[in-house]
Amino acid sequence: MVTGDNISTSRAIACKCGILNTGEDFLCIDGKEFNRLIRNSQGEIEQGLIDKIWPNLRVLARSSPTDKYNLVKGIINSTVLEKRQVVAVTGDGTNDGPALKKADVGFAMGIAGTDVAKEASDIILTDDNFSSIVQAVKWGRNVYDSISKFLQFQLTVNVVAVIVAFTGACITQDSPLKAVQMLWVNLIMDTFASLALATEQPTDALLLRKPYGRDKPLISHTMMKNIVGHAIYQLAVIFTLIYHGEILLNIASGRNAPLHAPPSVHYTIVFNTFVLMQIFNEINARKIHGERNVFEGIFKNTIFCVILLGTLLAQILIVQVGGSPFSCVALNWQQWLICACLGLGSLLWGQVVSSIPSCGCPKVIKPATRAEK
Repeated sequence: MVTGDNISTSRAIACKCGILNTGEDFLCIDGKEFNRLIRNSQGEIEQGLIDKIWPNLRVLARSSPTDKYNLVKGIINSTVLEKRQVVAVTGDGTNDGPALKKADVGFAMGIAGTDVAKEASDIILTDDNFSSIVQAVKWGRNVYDSISKFLQFQLTVNVVAVIVAFTGACITQDSPLKAVQMLWVNLIMDTFASLALATEQPTDALLLRKPYGRDKPLISHTMMKNIVGHAIYQLAVIFTLIYHGEILLNIASGRNAPLHAPPSVHYTIVFNTFVLMQIFNEINARKIHGERNVFEGIFKNTIFCVILLGTLLAQILIVQVGGSPFSCVALNWQQWLICACLGLGSLLWGQVVSSIPSCGCPKVIKPATRAEK
């Protein structure tokens, strides 16, 4: 806490706020003492002297705007810890401008704040309520998680669809997934999935989790494990159906069919199973931190439930009445049961994937730094 109040008042407020706790060895100093500690014998500020102070500093009282700026700059430039610290500053006065500008995130007061403070800040609290910062953090983490959920789901679909289409075209000279079917799959994963996975409401549990680091990749170890793990299951199921499905299901083979041949039950089952696996894997994609209970809070998200049910009903209509435009043949209830069981297998396989340690998986797609932006 950096304030202009006297040190006794500042210490009392810090104790009330939990910044200072009884029995802890932390610094509570005023601006005069701060300047004495960070300057050398020539009166110049030294980074090494700041590094000795700021890790234990909790209250800086009777401080000037220059003290605030020097502290922010010193923490940002510090190398005393393994990772560079992220600094957020709040302010409302004109003199707070330099510190707000220097900080990674600057919060200005929308009502009491001056125009200079608002221009120098990154976020303006329109109601001047500090509890709004908590809401901003909660929603920020929720948006980040929503992007991660969508990426986890979409990359799984893309990997499987591309491998199936490419391999099928190379071996059988015809892709098992037709053009219109791929358009429907793209509609599922691009539009419906983004709406479903981006509408999760933030919870207080988000505040209990440690913040992400500045250099943390967008796709974490756990996400990469989930993407690869579910892609392996889906590819194993799809290729088994393509090359051994006619034997296992006692149906006519759809491979090596002549050009413009009517749709086959074989490839309809392949397409239906593929889509059902994506629908059920969408439930798995709701969790990106290795949680086992993927159904937690699902019924609180009405939009997710409606989209999931609507996609399933649309898939039933496409298969049963879509006919030639969708390259489908109506399936009987036994064939639907097989497709549904293979689709539900994604949920069971998700529990297996969650049991695998994720520390060995590579992390990719690092977020751009502020300088790169």
